[in-house]
Amino acid sequence: MAKSSDNRRQPAEARRHDIGYAPTRDVLIRCGMEVMTQQGFAATGLDALLRRATVPKGSFYHYFESKAEYGREIMKAYDSFFRHKLDRVLNDERLAPLARMRAFVEDAKAGMAKYSYTRGCLVGNLSQEVEALPDDYRSALDEIIKGWQRKVAHCLELARDAGEIGDAAECDALAEFFWIGWEGAVMRARLVRNGMPLDTFISGFRAGLPRPDGAKPRSKRNVK
Repeated sequence: MAKSSDNRRQPAEARRHDIGYAPTRDVLIRCGMEVMTQQGFAATGLDALLRRATVPKGSFYHYFESKAEYGREIMKAYDSFFRHKLDRVLNDERLAPLARMRAFVEDAKAGMAKYSYTRGCLVGNLSQEVEALPDDYRSALDEIIKGWQRKVAHCLELARDAGEIGDAAECDALAEFFWIGWEGAVMRARLVRNGMPLDTFISGFRAGLPRPDGAKPRSKRNVK
């Protein structure tokens, strides 16, 4: 009986953790990422989000001072999640470097199709409404994208070293171009609700890469 009574006196958070529930802060972050990849920051009402997460408002303010702080933590969590995704695909040594970039596209297509193309890129969504967001969001979003660019640049450097693209390839500039185009392709895929814009983008991106030294342009008859 004493053991049962002691258990009842435990804080609700501890009891939830003991029986396998995710900590409340993690639930809020995960729910926020899900909602904001669909509708952005401004359209995400706090009351509706808390109902979806089944978390009382008091618990929210225990972890976050404001919705603005909450958004900052969601950006950090999304960046961590997406960096892991990029590392998993772009560092896959079983594939040639350019094949890894194609694998990234296929992974993105599968992820978007899973949710019927209702979810996009959280960073892309927030970038579209940045004028209405807290001032520091602009630099935070830019730094996140620059981090992703560095990973793509490294993959392109590997492709250059492997002779897949020409020695003259400016990998940093190509990586920046990749992300500028990629965010637009994701937006278009959500619009038409299929993966064709992603395929179109990666095909165009690869076609524009500097050819390996000595390689001849393919004739139309040889293009597959």
